[in-house]
Amino acid sequence: MTANPPDLRPDLVRARVAETKRDGQPTIGMVSLGCPKALVDSERILTRLRAEGYGISPDYGGADAVIVNTCGFLDSAKAESLEAIGEALAENGRVIVTGCLGAEPDYITGAHPKVLAVTGPHQYEQVLDAVHTAVPPAPDPYIDLLPASGVSLTPRHYSYLKISEGCNHACKFCIIPDMRGKLASRPHKAVMREAERLVEAGVRELLVISQDTSAYGTDWKDRAAKAPIVDLARDLGTLGAWVRLHYVYPYPHVRELIPLMAEGGSGGGVLPYLDIPFQHAHPDTLRRMARPAAAARTLDEIAAWRADCPDLALRSTFIVGYPGETEAEFETLLDWLDEAQLDRVGCFKYENVEGARSNALPDHVPEEVKQDRWERFMEKAQAISEAKLAAKVGRRMEVIVDLVEDDAATCRTMHDAPEIDGCLFIDEGFEDLSPGDIVTVEVDEAGEYDLWGKRL
Repeated sequence: MTANPPDLRPDLVRARVAETKRDGQPTIGMVSLGCPKALVDSERILTRLRAEGYGISPDYGGADAVIVNTCGFLDSAKAESLEAIGEALAENGRVIVTGCLGAEPDYITGAHPKVLAVTGPHQYEQVLDAVHTAVPPAPDPYIDLLPASGVSLTPRHYSYLKISEGCNHACKFCIIPDMRGKLASRPHKAVMREAERLVEAGVRELLVISQDTSAYGTDWKDRAAKAPIVDLARDLGTLGAWVRLHYVYPYPHVRELIPLMAEGGSGGGVLPYLDIPFQHAHPDTLRRMARPAAAARTLDEIAAWRADCPDLALRSTFIVGYPGETEAEFETLLDWLDEAQLDRVGCFKYENVEGARSNALPDHVPEEVKQDRWERFMEKAQAISEAKLAAKVGRRMEVIVDLVEDDAATCRTMHDAPEIDGCLFIDEGFEDLSPGDIVTVEVDEAGEYDLWGKRL
């Protein structure tokens, strides 16, 4: 029984593609760091390489070169990226760097001057050019074919579906727009074609991701709909797979998505799940973040969403210890959390990021105060989670199977995204289950973050 299996973490993935290397075939390894959006970039790069005749190596030793797809969102993520590059250099020696940290090539080459090349985020052609230079392709036209479903770094039964790049927000703590640019939405038809191919290949759950999912399509000058995400979600919901929406900003048109969620079920559709990055609740803190300062109205929106879709699960992330955050502001956040009763919550201690405008703000919070507030926040969030999960005991729920081990099947309900939310465990009568199965259970036990259930 394993909660959030570490080998499936989307923020630290090494490509593990089962295939037999042919004689003379050049091979490439991949380390993918950061968010699921970067993971999608890694999958696209590997798919292109496979189509050109390259093999994918599951380890450093078997690769002719290694690509490290980096994260540069936080200073701690930058340090992890540099560490991964150093490890790849030590183990293999031939390393190509791409991803968000690649937007700062001097930062990378200053620490690791022996890397072969550095490219920025979603610069697929430049990565391929670097690979071609380091390891020339040697395709066999009779053997090397583009795999119908591409190369996936996630389990076969779920897949991330990236619908846009970039972001038009100017949050002071974030440098994503500097690294990935302004919002650039993929065409509706292109997203649907990819989704259809994924479902045809056996994907049972589509995890819709972007930097700002609610804003999808608003960069199109000739758009017919005011909120294209609503039409996209509706169309995705017809494919017979679970559709889970991530990174949804609480714009007014989000309420148009709620009826679609109320209709979702085990036969597929838009799940009753919203991942919304609220970040804080005190209006002064939100203003210093350069985010909408309307926490009270947000509570009204949450109440309206739940009235239309009582089974709705809400997940969010928050920052504590933001520059200038007073004890009173933090207490407001705790009180807001009490009222909002969010189902799934993550919390981060603020840290400076090179290039972020928040670095220059006055009154930075001491580390020991950040730690204290993080602990108090998580204590509150844990108590809410424990109470909400206890209320599910006795309920019948549809779950999707992620992993089957000797002692139990690890599953997720419609309210749980992979790797970041809780699990539901079936520890009796699970032997015939396989990853991707969707079955009905009755919840018979609850913990702080996870559930246990029996099959019906």
